[in-house]
Amino acid sequence: MSNIVPKESRPLVGLIGAGIQRSLSPTLHEAEARAQGLALHYQLIDLDAAGTDAQALPGLITAARQMGFAGLNITFPCKQLVLPLLDELSDEARAMGAVNTVVFRAGRAIGHNTDGSGWAWGFARALPGADLSRVVLLGTGGAGSAIAHAVLRAGARQLRLVDADPARARELAAALNALYGADRALAVADIAPALQGDAASGTGPATGLIHATPTGMDKLPGLPLPAALLQPGLWVSEVVYFPLDTALLKAARAAGCRVVDGGTMAVGQAVGAFELFTGLTPDAERMERHFRQLVGGTATA
Repeated sequence: MSNIVPKESRPLVGLIGAGIQRSLSPTLHEAEARAQGLALHYQLIDLDAAGTDAQALPGLITAARQMGFAGLNITFPCKQLVLPLLDELSDEARAMGAVNTVVFRAGRAIGHNTDGSGWAWGFARALPGADLSRVVLLGTGGAGSAIAHAVLRAGARQLRLVDADPARARELAAALNALYGADRALAVADIAPALQGDAASGTGPATGLIHATPTGMDKLPGLPLPAALLQPGLWVSEVVYFPLDTALLKAARAAGCRVVDGGTMAVGQAVGAFELFTGLTPDAERMERHFRQLVGGTATA
């Protein structure tokens, strides 16, 4: 089945999520489309602004089909809730149990996930050669699940999963171990032992931390963990990009950690989504430059 959208068309795409008024996705996608001679319109569908919640998702998916959308990006809190509303899942989305991109083709809604590949793309650019021996992932929801697969594929020897819902972390750990080998993933009840390790059992301190919860966003400010747990030698990767320089990144930098801001993943997943929506190969470097211009700088180091 072809995903190519003819250039003479005017594809309509959008983003469904809560509190997304400051999203840069419309500007990124529309600017890249213009550069390629395509007139694309990207519509924000903000649950908060509409005074509704994720219960509206089935109706929104149906409406997008009926209105001729080429596709939709899906973000918090809908990445997992959208699964039963779709006709088909890519192998990536099925394995990750989450969808961030829906493509409508020939009357079918097909779910994809570009979060994992987007994180990997940005991380490799920002911290090439980073130590992946013992990585902690804080947050195992839609974005976290996708990143968990990506970091194990990138070669992490051990991935420690921490979530406010311990059962969700255990479930993800079991699924990851079934795919990538026994004991590659471990659910840990609290962030402190996950980062510090356990000398008695021979598990050393973490070499890296990936933060994949909404904490730190403009509407949920603050630190997702005690700053005292951040130690020199630990790298910290953030998924939040509004604000770009989150409280976590500031605390990590002050502690001597190397950091990767959430903008790298934002661009990486947009690159993948743009190709799915249009069938055109985006210029990733151009999209990265445009993103940095829009946010006025960088927080990678």
